[in-house]
Amino acid sequence: SIVGFLLKQRGAVASPDVSLRRPVRSTFALFSNKWWTIGIVVAMGSWVFHVAALALAPISLVQSVIAGGLVMLTIVADRVFGHSVSRREWIGVAFVALGLAILAATSGEVADSARSTYGDGALARYVILLTAGGLLLCAPFTRVPKAAGMLLAVSAGLLWAASDVTIKALSGELGDQGIGVLLDPMALVILVLSLVGLVVSARSLQLGDVVPVIAATSATANIGTILAGPLVFM
Repeated sequence: SIVGFLLKQRGAVASPDVSLRRPVRSTFALFSNKWWTIGIVVAMGSWVFHVAALALAPISLVQSVIAGGLVMLTIVADRVFGHSVSRREWIGVAFVALGLAILAATSGEVADSARSTYGDGALARYVILLTAGGLLLCAPFTRVPKAAGMLLAVSAGLLWAASDVTIKALSGELGDQGIGVLLDPMALVILVLSLVGLVVSARSLQLGDVVPVIAATSATANIGTILAGPLVFM
């Protein structure tokens, strides 16, 4: 996931400015860059493993492992991709990863089962809340304030958290529906949230510093998904 993010950042900064008002045109422009395309392929491989993990393991366990892996961001960015990473960023990312891992690991027995038992109302309210928060933070697309990159990073994280929570809910239907889950309305929700989050994330990578932006996106997505354990799943 970290490698895919850094590859996408290399492609995003070399592409024309992403416009939310022209998402299709912006997406084609991004995919015209080889680094963005390679990054998407790598990220998709990571996403497949993430989906499989959500289907097979408790959500708290999955997110604690992913959160702990965030500590690799500064190492890979600095040693492999040649980004200048400050001492503050090294320390900050390490604390974020540690805090997220502790949060997930100490979530108690909530969501300890791989099966996702949830109330439809609780799921809908939580996903709508995350989505609304993510869309509200997209206002910087109409202007470019100093903090636009970080705001959009959080926005993408909220949208992807909503997608991941929906994936966990839909994974409980695999045993009954099999491949038919692709026709479930929740599958469409996942697709839309993932694609919108992708466009927002691309713009955040264009506007913000690479390490803080990736850390903010990952942390927000992890927090949103971890909190779904006690708030949505039982």
